[in-house]
Amino acid sequence: MVGLAPAAHGANRTGRMFTGDRSGDWLYGALHRAGLASRPESTTRDDGLRLSGVLVTAVVRCAPPANRPTPAERDACRPWLEAELDLLERVRVFVTLGSFAYDQTLRMLGDRGTNVPSPKPRFGHLAEVGLGDGRAVLASYHPSQQNTFTGKLTQRMFDRVWARARELGGG
Repeated sequence: MVGLAPAAHGANRTGRMFTGDRSGDWLYGALHRAGLASRPESTTRDDGLRLSGVLVTAVVRCAPPANRPTPAERDACRPWLEAELDLLERVRVFVTLGSFAYDQTLRMLGDRGTNVPSPKPRFGHLAEVGLGDGRAVLASYHPSQQNTFTGKLTQRMFDRVWARARELGGG
């Protein structure tokens, strides 16, 4: 799962991605309902949460002002995301939260030789991009308060993302 960046008052404070903020409440609740997390919330790094078959990461490694990373920040952080990808041997699905994560994940994969369709498919909730090698990128709206409070992203919509990710991942 690839997000934008750690939240200033969430992961930056707690040391775990999507931990201690409302977006994390949505994410870990959905992962728990999908059978991918041992508990529905993540409050601290040592709260006992265990993920099954999921890595939670981000394109950018520090909270950018106004949630808008600069190209320099994005490029400076890319080696960290690539290093994480290199450690994962069986990635089948990249779930991207928001258009920034979607665009950057496809860009990184394409730059690394993966067959990303051209032109790049447009971002949209539940947009799915097959990569021709048994892997896929699955897009979701970000579970930000802006999206969840307005109903742009509902719990049912988010649960469908994780159900589809499990299907694509073979489990």
